[in-house]
Amino acid sequence: MNDSSRGAPQGAGYWSAPEMGGAPAGPAHDVHGAQQTRPMPIVPDVPDAGRDADDRDDRNGEAARVSGPLFRDEKPQEPMSTPLPSPPPKKRAGRDLRAAIGVGVGLGALVVGSLFIVKAVFVGVVVLAVVVGLWELTSRLKERKGINAPLVPLAVGGAAMVVAGYVREAEGAWVAMALTALAVLVWRMTEPPEGYLKDVTAGVFAVFYVPFLATFVAMMLTADDGAWRVLTFLLLTVVSDTGAYAVGWRFGTHKLAPRISPGKTREGLFGAVGFAMVAGALCMEFLIDGGSWWQGLLMGLAVAASATLGDLGESMIKRDLGIKDMGTLLPGHGGIMDRLDSLLPSAPVVWLLLVLFVGSG
Repeated sequence: MNDSSRGAPQGAGYWSAPEMGGAPAGPAHDVHGAQQTRPMPIVPDVPDAGRDADDRDDRNGEAARVSGPLFRDEKPQEPMSTPLPSPPPKKRAGRDLRAAIGVGVGLGALVVGSLFIVKAVFVGVVVLAVVVGLWELTSRLKERKGINAPLVPLAVGGAAMVVAGYVREAEGAWVAMALTALAVLVWRMTEPPEGYLKDVTAGVFAVFYVPFLATFVAMMLTADDGAWRVLTFLLLTVVSDTGAYAVGWRFGTHKLAPRISPGKTREGLFGAVGFAMVAGALCMEFLIDGGSWWQGLLMGLAVAASATLGDLGESMIKRDLGIKDMGTLLPGHGGIMDRLDSLLPSAPVVWLLLVLFVGSG
């Protein structure tokens, strides 16, 4: 407690009437009398021996505020302590990490297992991913925008495009794409003409966005070391996404594209580039026949750019549709399209760079 709660200082010379309870002391009072008299302690209205010191301070402070300062030179009582500000909340991941890691490990085991056991089985996995991705995309377009992109010709044509890319490479993929786009135009003619243009436009966009880009994965598989090429493509894309997430979550402060994807940061982009370049150098040096580490650095840089642009592209689509995820099929991830967003645009980049660096093999 401060001086105002204990009484006046010794030898003040004048005592206030409320404090002493009698006539004010004047000059007639000598110093000897003042030294024999001690100020009366302030007694609480309701004695309570169990009340703690903080409670007594609060009551005395309240009395001082009501009655005013006892002495002319006394200052108002200062608060005993100032509450400390609460610490800022810790950063938390936006998804269930346990579920995301479990699903990611399961998908990785399925993809790698099919890739190195039988190539045709891996092609079937790609076809399944394409069909499910087309279903998610057309369903969200219909729900949110009223766009009826025909799913049947898209699914059949998309599967045929992936198989044609594996069997006949680029020539087969282009022919299958043209036939699929034509099938979309014809199929939509069986319905009323209202909305025909927007429906077929969305259908042709879906043909290019999902199955056509996926055919480059199948074309990578046709080389003698095709399994290792596909594995390099998958590793670079996954490592790029992981680096962007880890560095952005820990150090990210500067937004990369706040109007499109508020969670992405420039620091995360640097993390994606650094992680992907290191992974690219290792993969080209040890996994690809005839590859060199410096080629891997360039490939890692290119994949980091394409994966980031692909992620931002789908974020733009989802913001236009007013949704967070394209689906709910994969716990902790969203839908299949939420996992293909960075893979699809990276596939033609990796395919082209491998052809330029080591040939079509």
